[in-house]
Amino acid sequence: MQFENVSVRSLAYLDAPHRVTSTEICEKLRSSMSRLGFRQDFLESLTGIVARRFWDPGVQPSQVAAQAGEQAIQRAEIDRNEIGLIVNTSVCKDYIEPSVASMVHHSLRLSSRCLNFDVGNACLAFLNGMAIAGNMIERGQINHALIVDGEGARHICERTIDRLNDPLTDDRRFRDNFASLTLGSGAVAMVLSRSDLAPDGHRFLGGVNLAASEYNQLCRGNPDEMVTDASGLLVAGLELARRTWDLAVKELGWVTGELKEYVLHQVSAVHTDRLISTLRLPHDKVHRIFPEFGNIGPASLPIALAKAAENGRIQKGDRVGLLGIGSGLNCSMMEVVW
Repeated sequence: MQFENVSVRSLAYLDAPHRVTSTEICEKLRSSMSRLGFRQDFLESLTGIVARRFWDPGVQPSQVAAQAGEQAIQRAEIDRNEIGLIVNTSVCKDYIEPSVASMVHHSLRLSSRCLNFDVGNACLAFLNGMAIAGNMIERGQINHALIVDGEGARHICERTIDRLNDPLTDDRRFRDNFASLTLGSGAVAMVLSRSDLAPDGHRFLGGVNLAASEYNQLCRGNPDEMVTDASGLLVAGLELARRTWDLAVKELGWVTGELKEYVLHQVSAVHTDRLISTLRLPHDKVHRIFPEFGNIGPASLPIALAKAAENGRIQKGDRVGLLGIGSGLNCSMMEVVW
């Protein structure tokens, strides 16, 4: 999958307003953690996540996805009636149906001819949305596409705390549910356009993908609970990432250390450090956002990209690698020339 006429025209994100520390969460779990023999700083010391963000109670994914989408459209300086596709990629949803995309489509007053749908693929969905939109632009089907994502971790975190405070919770249940406490909230949106219509855009060159679906049971989530085999997911994910990197070297011409910045889907300190080590990436070329924002699901990678650009880590002409892994397991690696 390689593109010649696709560019990132704009990128916008929202940080949720309420900062919730790992210390605060562990304080709510003090009784269970003490009973099960976990240290009080277990969450932060194991994951490296100091805090994450929550929206106000009752805020829906479609609301924040629409807000990020509006910002992206304004920054792109295009007529919203010319957007031919909107894809929502969030794990979190207002309802099972209708699609979040349809609600965002309405909120943003997009054209009735603008195709709209959700894409679900765990933490990899935003990159999948970029690929779908890129293919449609490359084929000349549309000129502009909008990819949005709104994630909210308040509900699942609060339900997990309630569950782990049950006196019947044992060590196994605590560890299986632990990953839910690393989740954070945020929203992000990206406008992709035909490169000849976006002279100041950032070229999206395409990417490679690999699946290891034999590991589809390592992380299973619903709105109230996420059960994760954390160690199994880490090992299998790293192996899949290594094979996907080899494919990127072959098909995209990647050379270790040659790209200016590597933007990763960030889960925790352990996952980030092990991925950097496995792929032999330079540590100083990875902008870490997980310590303050946790794991924001599929919004994590594009938000990290936006923050890296905002902080001046990426300059015009820099080659940027986008590396994502999602439960299932699936892995994508893509390149943008900033």
